[in-house]
Amino acid sequence: MNLKIGDVVDVLDDALSGTIIAIVSNTVTIETDEGFELEFKPSELVKTKSATLRNNVFNSASLQQVLSEKTEKKRHSTTKVKAKERYEPTMEVDLHLHKLVDHERGMTNYDKLTIQLDTARHKLEFAIKKRLQKIVFIHGVGEGVLKMELETLFSRYDNVKYYEADYKKYGLGATEVYIMQNASTTN
Repeated sequence: MNLKIGDVVDVLDDALSGTIIAIVSNTVTIETDEGFELEFKPSELVKTKSATLRNNVFNSASLQQVLSEKTEKKRHSTTKVKAKERYEPTMEVDLHLHKLVDHERGMTNYDKLTIQLDTARHKLEFAIKKRLQKIVFIHGVGEGVLKMELETLFSRYDNVKYYEADYKKYGLGATEVYIMQNASTTN
């Protein structure tokens, strides 16, 4: 191996590296990064690179060139909306009581049902005013009282059709309401 003063070397079988500062017959003296001078046989060293090369690598490359290599050109991608997703409900209303009130302590079943129905009515009227096409009311399974009351509420509107919501997405506890835009909006 051609070792000369100034070469950067690694020591075999040890986690040491350094720069060669002297070569005397069969002994090579290196100076480690910590400043220690150590002697080794040439067969115990592996040349990694010269010290001048290591010092000049970053001086020759401009910062702008390095940054331009690192930055990728981003493509402008458009998100495709699947045909099925175009017809997904535009609004979801969760009528579970813990979503509507902070504390339900001291409330009767009538109070709880009234809050849920009032919320449903307000959201439905909002959707009609904003000309939303679909709305899903998540009511849960329970004993079915809220579901029956919601069906009674929806039947009061001439421009509303309702049916079970997508089972895969909501399970059994949701009703999807379709609002017909051209019908009259009388209660």
